[in-house]
Amino acid sequence: MQLRILLAPVLVLSTLTTCRTAQVGEVYDTYPTYDGPDLGLTFHQGQAKLRVWAPTAEKLQLKLYTAGTGGSPAAEYSMQKSTSGTWVYTLPAQPAGKFYVVQATIKGQQMAEVPDPYVHALGLNGQRGALLDPATASPAQWADDERPRLKQATDVVIGELHVRDLSMHPQSGVQQKGKYLGVAETGTRGPGGVTTGLDHLTELGITHLHLLPTNDFSSVDESRLADNQYNWGYDPLHYTAPEGSYATDPANPASRIRELKQLVQTLHRQGLRLVLDVVYNHTTAVARTSFEQLVPGYYYRHRPDGSLSDAAACGNEVASERPMVRKLIVESVAYWAREYHVDGFRFDLMGVLDLRTMRAVRVALDQQDHSIFVYGEGWTAGSSPLPETERALKANVLKLDRVAAFSDELRDGVKGHFARQTEPGFASGQPGLEESVKFGIVAATQHPQLDYAKVNYSKAPWAASPAQTINYVACHDDMVLWDKLAASNPTASEEERIKMDLLSNTIVFTSQGVPFLPIGDEFLRTKFGSHNSYNQPDSINQIDWARKGRYRRVFTFYKQLLALRQAHPAFRLPTQALVQQHLEFLPNLPPTTIGYRLKDHAGGDEWNNIVVLFNGNRQPARMPVPGGRYSVVLAGDEINPQGLRQLSLGGAAAEVEMPASSAMILVQK
Repeated sequence: MQLRILLAPVLVLSTLTTCRTAQVGEVYDTYPTYDGPDLGLTFHQGQAKLRVWAPTAEKLQLKLYTAGTGGSPAAEYSMQKSTSGTWVYTLPAQPAGKFYVVQATIKGQQMAEVPDPYVHALGLNGQRGALLDPATASPAQWADDERPRLKQATDVVIGELHVRDLSMHPQSGVQQKGKYLGVAETGTRGPGGVTTGLDHLTELGITHLHLLPTNDFSSVDESRLADNQYNWGYDPLHYTAPEGSYATDPANPASRIRELKQLVQTLHRQGLRLVLDVVYNHTTAVARTSFEQLVPGYYYRHRPDGSLSDAAACGNEVASERPMVRKLIVESVAYWAREYHVDGFRFDLMGVLDLRTMRAVRVALDQQDHSIFVYGEGWTAGSSPLPETERALKANVLKLDRVAAFSDELRDGVKGHFARQTEPGFASGQPGLEESVKFGIVAATQHPQLDYAKVNYSKAPWAASPAQTINYVACHDDMVLWDKLAASNPTASEEERIKMDLLSNTIVFTSQGVPFLPIGDEFLRTKFGSHNSYNQPDSINQIDWARKGRYRRVFTFYKQLLALRQAHPAFRLPTQALVQQHLEFLPNLPPTTIGYRLKDHAGGDEWNNIVVLFNGNRQPARMPVPGGRYSVVLAGDEINPQGLRQLSLGGAAAEVEMPASSAMILVQK
C-alpha cells in the first residue's frame, strides 16, 4: 500500500483528546469485554435489536431517521445499559424510521452521531446505518450459490482488479460502467471484437479475482457520482458494509448489498472465486469513525506522548491486539465469508496486525470452509509500538497456519527496486539478483541450494510451505510492469521490453507458490508512468481494451502460460519437502542466468523431467544443462505443450544457446 494522504473530515466531530492522552496503555485493559455473538443490529423474526459496546459512555441514544442524510430524528430512544460494557435496545416491530445512528455522552460531552462499528447496511456516504436485514437483500437463487472447487492452495492464480478499472474505458463494451454489476456482465466486446470484462478474466485463466477495497470508504462522495471521482479505497469508514459508489443506487441500502452478492454469484457461476482486499490496519480520519465517537482512543495505538502512532502511513493504526478490536476484525472477516460467500481475503499492511488476530481469522474462516484463501502484505509502512515478534510480518509467517504473504524478494529481484524506478532487475540485465529470484522460485521455503546471505531482503526462508508465498512482479502499488520496464530501460526498443516483460512473468508463473497478476499486465497495461494512481482519474487507471488487440501476441502468450501452469502440477508443489525433493538448481551457470530442473514426475506430473532456463542478460548466453533428448515447450514468446521443436543434447557438457532476455522450458516426457 502506498502512502495515501487522508483528507480532513468535512464536519468537525467530537473527540476526547484529553481522555485519549490519559489512557495510553494499561487503562484500556480494564475495560470490560463482551463475548456474545450479537453486537450490532440483529434480526429475529423481522424485529431488530441493537447492541453497542461503549463501556465509557454515561448515556447512549438511538436515533431513527426517515432518510440516509438530512432531516430531523423521527424517533429517539435511550438505550439500556447491559452486560460487559454494552448497551441494548429492541426496536418496535414497525420503527418510525429506516435509518439509525447512536450518540454517546462521555464525561459529560455529547459525541457525534454515528452508525455502530458492526453496521452492515448503510445509507448515503455511510452517515447512517439502515434498518435492513442484509439477508433479505439477496439475488434470486442466492441460497444455491456454491464456491467453485479448489483442490489445494497452490492451484490458486490471482488476478488483481479495481472495480472501476475493468469497465470505465469508453470502448470496454460494459454497460454498467464502474459498478459491481459491470464486473458481473458477460458477453462484452471491445475494439476489434476482443473479449472484455468478465469474459476476459475467464479467457485469461485466473482462478481468483482480487478486488481492491469494496467496503465502505470515505474518499468518494456517493451523492456526486457524476463527478467520476476515483480512489482505490484504502481509507475505510465502515469495515463490514459495501461501498456505495459501486452500486447503481448508493442511497438505497439494499442496492449495494444485493449487487455485490450478484457479482459474487456470477463469478462463481463462471468458475471464479472472489478475494476481497480488506483494510483492518487503519481507518479514515479518526474523528470521523464510530470507533472514536463511541470508545475514544481504544481502537487505535498511540505513542507514549498520546499522539496516534502511524505504522500505516495514513494517519493512524488500529490496535488489533485489544480484545474488542480483535473481535471486530475476526467477526467482520467471518461475516463477509458467510453473508457474501467471499472466497479469500488480502490483508492490506498485514504486518500492522498482530499474530493472534490473524490466527483467529484463520480459525473463524475454517469453521466455514478450509479452502478460503488468506494472504497479505507482510510489512508495515512505518514504525509501530507493537513489538515485531507479535506482528504478522513476513518473518513471522512461519508462526501462522495457511496465511500467505507477498514475496517482494522475487518482485524486486526480477524487475528492480520498486521505489528506485530507473533501477533495472534480473529480467533487464541487472547482475547479482539471482539468489533473490531463486528465493521466489522456491516460494520463500528452505532449500539446500540457496545462498540466503545473497538474497536482497530476507536472509532466511520465511514460508513453511509454498502455499504461504505470493509471487508477483507488479500490483496496483508502484509502477505497472510495462511502465517500470520503460523507466528502467530507456534505450531499449519496444520489442526488447516485450521480451523482458514475458521473461518477468514467465518466472512468476513457473515458480512454486501462488502467482499474482494485476489485470491488464497481460497486454502491457500502462498508467503513463504513474507510480501512485490511488486518486488519479479514470484516464490513468482504466484498462485500455484496445491494447489487447494491439498486443494480441502478448495476451496469447500469457493465456498459454497460465494454462501451462494449471496443466502441470510440477509447478504447483504443495509442500516444502516436495520442492526440496524435486527441484534442483543447475550448477556452473553464467552470471544473470538461472536454471533448474523439476525431476522425477514432480507432483505426479506426466512430464518426467522439466528444465527451466532464464537468461536475464541483454545478450545471448550459453547455459549448461543435463544431456539428453528434450522437447522444447516454451521458448521466448512461444508456448506449445506438445513441443515447438526437439533437442538432442549429448554428454555432460551439453549447452543451450539462450537468446537475450528470454526463458526456455525443456521437457523429457
